[in-house]
Formats: sequence, C-alpha cells, structure tokens
Amino acid sequence: MNYPQETIKPYGNDGKKSEQVEQMFNNIAPAYDRLNHTLSLGIDRSWRKKAINWLRPFRPQQMMDVATGTGDFAILACRSLQPQHLIGTDISEGMMNVGREKVKKEGLTGKITFAREDCTSLSFAEHTFDAITVAFGIRNFEDLDRGLSEMCRVLTPGGHLVILELTTPDRFPMKQLFSIYSKVVIPVLGKMLSKDNKAYSYLPQTIKAFPQGEVMEGIIARAGFSQVQFRRLTFGICTLYTATK
Repeated sequence: MNYPQETIKPYGNDGKKSEQVEQMFNNIAPAYDRLNHTLSLGIDRSWRKKAINWLRPFRPQQMMDVATGTGDFAILACRSLQPQHLIGTDISEGMMNVGREKVKKEGLTGKITFAREDCTSLSFAEHTFDAITVAFGIRNFEDLDRGLSEMCRVLTPGGHLVILELTTPDRFPMKQLFSIYSKVVIPVLGKMLSKDNKAYSYLPQTIKAFPQGEVMEGIIARAGFSQVQFRRLTFGICTLYTATK
C-alpha cells in the first residue's frame, strides 16, 4: 500500500526518495542536533525519556535504533536501559559519523555501534533483537509497510517496538499554532542554521502527510505486531506508538 508521505521528496521528483533523504541528512548533519533541540524547544528530550521508560520493565539486551541519525536516542537508551549491545542503523553516514564521535566522547564505544542499513531490507537474521526503537525517522521511510515488516522479522518473539513520531495536533488552538510554526518558523530557522532550505520545507510536509493515531496503529498491526497502542504527547505534537511481536 502507498502512503502520501512516501511520495514527498526533499529535492523534487527525480530519483528515489531514500537517496534524496540520504543526501539531505548528509547535508544537514553538522547542524542537526542544534536544530533539533531548537525546533522542538527542548521538549524532544522528555519524549525520548517516555519511550525509554516504556521499555524499562522488559530489560532488553540486544537493541537496534532504526534511523538513529546522530545517535541521541541510542545514547540515552544505552545509559538508561544498560543493554549488552545497541546498534544504531541509518542510511546517512554523515549523521552516523556525528553519532560515532558522540559515542566515543561518552565512553560507550564498546556498547554502541553503527551500521549503514536500508530499513526496508535489513541485513540481520530473524529474531536478532529484543527491542527496536525509531525516534522521528519513520516518516522518512520510502516503504512504510516493508520497513515495519522488516523490523518485525528481526525482532525476537515477544520483542518490543517503540516509535516516536511528530504528528499534527487536531484540536484548537494547538492545531492552528502548529500549522503556523511548521509552515513558517521551521523552514526559516532550518535555512538559517543548516543552509539547506529544502530540508526544512520537506520535514513539515511529511509530518502533515504521515498516517497518525488509529490509522498508524492499524498499519503497525498489519505488519505483524500485536498489543499496538498509541499515546499523544504535548497536545498531539508527538505520538508514542508501542507494540509487541
């Protein structure tokens, strides 16, 4: 099945979405962390903590952080959950190179590793991980159904999936405020701080087009997951999805 956000590309219609997304994140990698925390007003840290707290009772030992970017979520998960090993996967080497430096500074080189992986065709064997996390990256998937199915395949039976994704609030006045923020503030700040005006016009478009709430819940269930639930955070600006294989 095709979803609207799969057809939205950062740099126009020519070429595959995954290749354009890779190029975009390589371009903005040096400025990404600063931008991320600025654009979310720092609230993204509390969202990440909520996702990690949901996983805590299961004490996962082998973890994968998909669309890991610069490794913020991977580092926080490793510090909080103390898994034996956590691998961060992404299509952007530029982003992961920033992550590798951060992991080295944190003294977590033995615990966290990075690998370039296409989420729609993972190189890992079935039943490899007992927890998979995706923070603010799933809306960039070229094929959402395949990406979710692949994550389900490499999870152990009873393993857990946690997804954090930006969403559009559906109630007044947050709906109207968020619309102004995403159409005006995000592109302007993005252009100023990253020098890539296309990237921060693309990102709000994908937030708006991405399946949300009950619709996303159904998509996750169809990929092979059970006990799928979602919880809206900060007036619906972000949604936490949880599921079990």
